[in-house]
Amino acid sequence: MSYFWKARGAFLLIFLSAFGSLWCRRSSAQDKAGETLQARTIGVRIEPSNGSYTIFDPMSKKPILHAAVAAEIDNHWIKSTEYPQHFIQHDGTTDDLGAADSITISNHGLQGQPDLICSLRLHSNPDFVTVTVQVKNASGKATTVQAIRSLEAGGSRVVDLGGNDALDRVLSDSFSEDRPGIVIHDLPDARNGMHRAVGSQLLYNRDSKRSLFLGTLSSEKFLTVLRLHIDKDHISSYEVDSIGTTELEKENSLQDAAPEDQIELKLPLAPGTEISSERLLISTGTNYLDQLENYGRLIRQLHHPRVITRTPAGWWSWTAYYFGLNQGTALTNATWLAENLKDLGFNFFHIDEGYQYARGEYTTPDVALFPDGMRALERKIASLGLTPGVWTAPFEVSERSWVYDNHKDWLVHNAAGQPIHAGWVIHREKQPLDRLYVLDTTNPGAQQYLRKTYSTLAKDWGVRYIKLDFMDDSAIEGYYYKPNTTALEAQRIGLQVIREAVGEHVLLDKDGSPMLNPVGLVDTGRISVDTGHKFAASKEAAPGIAARYFMNQNYYLADPDAFTVSRQTVADQDWHGGIKPLTLDEAKVSIALAAIAGGMYEIGDDLPTLGADSDRLALVKNQDLLNMTRLGRSSRPLDLMSYAPDDGMPSIFLLAESKRQSMLAVFNWTENPRQHKLDFASDLGLPGHEPNQVFDVFESRQVGADLNSIDFTLSPHSVALFKIIHGLIPAAAPTIAMKVPDDSQAGNTIEFCAHADPGGVPPIAYRWEFGDGATSSDQNPEHAYTHAGDFTIKLHVDGLDGIPVEKISQIKVGGNIETRFVPANKKRSVVASESTLGACQTRRDQ
Repeated sequence: MSYFWKARGAFLLIFLSAFGSLWCRRSSAQDKAGETLQARTIGVRIEPSNGSYTIFDPMSKKPILHAAVAAEIDNHWIKSTEYPQHFIQHDGTTDDLGAADSITISNHGLQGQPDLICSLRLHSNPDFVTVTVQVKNASGKATTVQAIRSLEAGGSRVVDLGGNDALDRVLSDSFSEDRPGIVIHDLPDARNGMHRAVGSQLLYNRDSKRSLFLGTLSSEKFLTVLRLHIDKDHISSYEVDSIGTTELEKENSLQDAAPEDQIELKLPLAPGTEISSERLLISTGTNYLDQLENYGRLIRQLHHPRVITRTPAGWWSWTAYYFGLNQGTALTNATWLAENLKDLGFNFFHIDEGYQYARGEYTTPDVALFPDGMRALERKIASLGLTPGVWTAPFEVSERSWVYDNHKDWLVHNAAGQPIHAGWVIHREKQPLDRLYVLDTTNPGAQQYLRKTYSTLAKDWGVRYIKLDFMDDSAIEGYYYKPNTTALEAQRIGLQVIREAVGEHVLLDKDGSPMLNPVGLVDTGRISVDTGHKFAASKEAAPGIAARYFMNQNYYLADPDAFTVSRQTVADQDWHGGIKPLTLDEAKVSIALAAIAGGMYEIGDDLPTLGADSDRLALVKNQDLLNMTRLGRSSRPLDLMSYAPDDGMPSIFLLAESKRQSMLAVFNWTENPRQHKLDFASDLGLPGHEPNQVFDVFESRQVGADLNSIDFTLSPHSVALFKIIHGLIPAAAPTIAMKVPDDSQAGNTIEFCAHADPGGVPPIAYRWEFGDGATSSDQNPEHAYTHAGDFTIKLHVDGLDGIPVEKISQIKVGGNIETRFVPANKKRSVVASESTLGACQTRRDQ
């Protein structure tokens, strides 16, 4: 009897094996090259013999790159091409990005190893392919995963954009906005033979004008690292990995750390479980700006960034005083700001690092600098009509701090249980100052510390803007209270705790962190390196502002760092402090660079010094620059990848403010005069056949009244800013829909809405009058009436063309505010776990 069942089992096994082989061949039927997915601008083809895939151009059918997938398992790399069996399934699907055509490649049969499952999905309009790799442990034994590779390309022509590789340019995004600062490179200009990127990478061939873009769509567990390896003047290989942060941190906060503190990520994978890479997007085409903007919109669709309808503008202390700000100078600058610039919208007052006793102890002020404490100071600042803000590094802990002295168990530790040393506050070669460690955001005690700290800042001090810095340096792999937590998971956990602690109406600014990871929890985000009182600082910041323009309002509102325009110098800050004042031309470069970013707009000067020069102060008060920032839209870097060799970096930026009006900024970053002749139609994409009026914004003069092009010369270290008005389109008022309820009850909070037609003239300022003496300058304010009555509500909206619009509505308020004590009506407070938007709040482009 046992022999019969053994024979039957053997027959069944042979049958299933043959059927599986037949199914594998049939799934790739009709096409000897394997299954193919194709859209207008991109296609992907599967090679059934080894499980690899090819991205190709649908028009020419030529391959752009050919890749396999892989995973590092138990510290050993295993490629999909090493597996003996490759099963292919093709079907249609719908995911969070819409309808897609899908191919799944299942790589099986490698003895003792998990399976590799590669999912490729083709989306159309816009056209892109996504790649996700899953490690599925069907081996029956526990294993560990260090990295998952969604693209490994090699061969004689790794990336073919239809031109000589040597003419490729490479834009590699960084670990954070300044780790390292972005520089756009020609392909042969590779550091140590590699162009490495984090998050995304763009390749552009200057001959064929074709481009290839790769970007991660998620940042849930791993960092996405892209490595383009170069052999002299051509690409030798290309890989994209989902990994931990240690490779990057070894060049940053863990650079001088002991080997036991440089912990490589190793995630356990039990039998029957699986783990996935981050999702990688691949697109190609002939318009790289469209590719970047499509990518930004997909990030917004997936990750739901927080919405800011009013661009923050104001002052910050860092480049004005660095660590030297004190109570008296802070009040002097706050008073000056309130008296001179508040009415123009400069109402944020941001105190940067130096007020606190130590990193990791932000609610303890430095009594030598702030003898009356920060609570009293912030309340004085608020009494001036300003919005108080402070700096923090939320997950860094100094050796001088209370946390380090009392709760080393709240810190990320190594295998020996010791806190991991992750850099210094100041890293001087001979005398580093203040050793730093990293808060374990998964530890309940550490979470309570975060809640108490940020609740104090927001609810006791009255702070309404908080900068969150050095999250790149503190995003380290290690041993967390919650086992097998990755650095990026820990950062998200910590940010969620902070968001819940401060509430929905405090602005959080991401500074120093991987670009994608904080999206949805922060309101604003740094996109460039630090600026300062040197032209070199502006020049260094410009490529990041240009390269990350598509992130504005898709990730968060862009923070380009502060502009500096005064004659101030800070001699003891040799990096960006400056030993000689900025020239007036260099001051114009600094403020224009902030304006084209289309986000936060902060003055970085000592204000009394600024006020001493009327021509410098006039830059800050310039209405056209203010309007650019109020719109909250980034200027398009027209020569992002195609800049002239003589310019050395992107120099030409266009902001289409409305159908009627555009702003053109052209910078000269060089040491020589630069001449430009720009055709409105062919170079700028503007109506070239119309009688365009052109105004020089800085010179306050009209350049011409019937122009189809513009010809000008820029001196070294300068910028030209032109306002171009398309003469056939008349000036008009914004089109505004006003939403006011017909009735309400006294004491009830009401939300008032002002919706602007996105196809009309952009609004730049709002003023609501609620009919009871109260007013608001918010787009969608909230208001509660204190008594019954019939109230007339007036809305005044200023438009970009200089023509305002006014709306009037009525509301009937009934009832009265209950003054009696009714215990049954009492309700316990419940902290919201997720951010919510009010009924009025919509994105700018909807």
